[in-house]
Amino acid sequence: MTAATSTPTALFDLPVLKKRPLPAGRPREWYETHNRQLKAMRIAIALLDTGVYTAKQARNRTIRATAARIGVHPPSNTTCHLVRSLLP
Repeated sequence: MTAATSTPTALFDLPVLKKRPLPAGRPREWYETHNRQLKAMRIAIALLDTGVYTAKQARNRTIRATAARIGVHPPSNTTCHLVRSLLP
């Protein structure tokens, strides 16, 4: 297995989106949930790019390794559960 096949370039070709500020005045829980969902979506997309297509394949260790590979802070158990819920 070559280095090119072990680390797909699709992980690093993610588009850079312009960040907008979140709406003010919401409860703290809303912001935490919103950010958790964004993080879970990023990780789920990266997992799909690496060939993890089902929730059974996405163990916490796999999810955390993928998060580290794409430069996201290690997800909590709650975020890992959310990532699995996003996979078919």
